[in-house]
Amino acid sequence: MSLIRRIDLRDADASVDYRAAVPRADFDIEAAVPAVHAICEEVRTRGLDALVDFGEKFDGVRVEDVRVAPEAIQAALEQLDPDIRAGLEESIRRLRATCANELEQDAVTDLGPGARVTHRKVPVGRVGLYVPGGLAPLVSSVLMNTVPAQTAGVESIALASPPQKEFGGSVHPTILAACALLGVDEVYAVGGAQAIAMFAYGVGPCQKVDLVTGPGNIWVVTAKRILKGLVGIDSEAGPTEIAILADDTADAAYVAADLISQAEHDPLAASVLVTTSERLAADVEVELDKQVAATKHVERITTSLAGQQSGIVLVRDLEQGLAVVDAYAAEHLEIHTEVAAAWAARVRNAGAIFVGPHAPVSLGDYCAGSNHVLPTAGCACHSSGLSVRAFTKSVHVVEYSQEGLAEVADHVVTLAEAEDLPGHGAAITVRVSR
Repeated sequence: MSLIRRIDLRDADASVDYRAAVPRADFDIEAAVPAVHAICEEVRTRGLDALVDFGEKFDGVRVEDVRVAPEAIQAALEQLDPDIRAGLEESIRRLRATCANELEQDAVTDLGPGARVTHRKVPVGRVGLYVPGGLAPLVSSVLMNTVPAQTAGVESIALASPPQKEFGGSVHPTILAACALLGVDEVYAVGGAQAIAMFAYGVGPCQKVDLVTGPGNIWVVTAKRILKGLVGIDSEAGPTEIAILADDTADAAYVAADLISQAEHDPLAASVLVTTSERLAADVEVELDKQVAATKHVERITTSLAGQQSGIVLVRDLEQGLAVVDAYAAEHLEIHTEVAAAWAARVRNAGAIFVGPHAPVSLGDYCAGSNHVLPTAGCACHSSGLSVRAFTKSVHVVEYSQEGLAEVADHVVTLAEAEDLPGHGAAITVRVSR
């Protein structure tokens, strides 16, 4: 029996909803709202005491001083394995390079004599970055959040990650070491919904932030939804997912390895292969059996691959396959086809696209230079991954002289009267009638 199910869409007609045909994991944020709302209220009303109590309840360790001492952050870097440090430094270098190219310049438009509008890009003042530490200490998420924020010019950065019982209630030392490499010295040993509430309300030693970014579990995502408006958020990112569009030129061992790499994240992670080749589907099933048995997190991976959110989807041709992956709008999309770049260029909906056999998602997780904080749950049809732009906001600066105002005054007055707002028009005529 195969680890992963098959979904045959080869005979599907135009009436089939491809997005519904490839289901996702159950990730019911609305069901979590009451419990998360209660956590947020506790943090709002009880402050630091609530953070300490929730750390003991959810993370199994009581930490009275939730802010990690700067000396501990620096010590973690000094004790970091040199090979890990080298990997982090290279990842930072590549990500800084791509982020630098994302910076937008002010756009100045002259509309006539004495009439100018400047579209100015302004960095957010203070951000709170969340880094998960449950099933795995996601040190790479430190880089993916911090580097674009720094490149955007954010002056105040705070970071939160769950306290680790194994490390005396502090944040995982590899995460701390990455913070030291990046010059982030405001770090809190706080996890889950309570961390998002801490950032949003400004609790204990942590001042309120303007924006919260970073991936997390359903508690984190639900807290973002509840507190959105009080604080800005990047997205409501759920369980990770990969889709692979492949034809019979694909290497089954590569495809299987990439499906496994995402399943390794979480039992709710989705791994989806969309292929024109029944032979490839069979070969991938064989490879999955072989490779899963040899990997470390067998139970987690098996649960993910066997879940309703994962599957091998058979399509009659690549045109249909493209329609399926566009409807699915995956967080990560790999293209393993002949002339892969040409097919990748036609994709509309994906958080990130990995082209050809030598660009696996794992590369993007660490050292591709791209960002791995991406929209999930089909949100790639309307949302983008984390970037420098997420840490900036636009401001229009309007500069008009008396001459410039006079040129357009009659139009403004006419439109104000059309909306029955004569005071608007009067604010113009009082200036041009002198």
